[in-house]
Amino acid sequence: MLYSLRMLLMCIHFVVAGVLGLLIGLCRPFNPDNSRLCARLYSLPALRILGLKMHLDVAALWDQPRSYVVVANHQSNYDLYVVGCAVPARTVSVGKKSLKWIPFFGQLYWLAGNVMIDRGNVMQAKQAMLTTTETLQHRDTSIWVFAEGTRNLGKGLLPFKKGAFQMAINAGVPIIPLCSSTYKKHMHLNRWNSGTVMIRALPPIPTAGLTLEDMPALMERCHHQMLDCIEALDQAVELKG
Repeated sequence: MLYSLRMLLMCIHFVVAGVLGLLIGLCRPFNPDNSRLCARLYSLPALRILGLKMHLDVAALWDQPRSYVVVANHQSNYDLYVVGCAVPARTVSVGKKSLKWIPFFGQLYWLAGNVMIDRGNVMQAKQAMLTTTETLQHRDTSIWVFAEGTRNLGKGLLPFKKGAFQMAINAGVPIIPLCSSTYKKHMHLNRWNSGTVMIRALPPIPTAGLTLEDMPALMERCHHQMLDCIEALDQAVELKG
């Protein structure tokens, strides 16, 4: 019963947040801070509806004074609500072009200035890469990437795709790993207190002076740090539970 009520409220919330976010986008189209505002619109009410307790340790992310690439783990569609509360100012993301067809959400995602790519179109993907480099270097804007490229469904961190790391190296900006605990397997939406999620930002990984030849080692370093962090967060959640 509680689960069904929550899903009904979440459907209503998704539409309302989408409409409000679309209005923000229409009032200030392509403003890079729209993503943060819209992420809060989706996240903060949703966390109350879902009954999730959040513990944020993201000073390394919010206090970073310059552009950077955020590399986050991607568990499920609930990430919109779970990690949305951690999106920093002036941060856009890279998403599939097909997202624009989702009613309300797709249109506000586009108006928020996010980079939308067609993964099946090589020329467009290359142009998108040039766009992200220019954005990072000259627009005082950061980029958020789910480097696994797909949802891991709480089954562990998947291998990373190259895109986020190529962006960071080309622009010479640091990478900030952002880790969320494995909530997908421990979220009980039929309980009043449905679970605890911990999110932690790790210290920036510099890329200045690196070339694309250094990319495999950079990817391995980031992946290893995030694996260790997620394991530590999961253990902390178990202790709290």
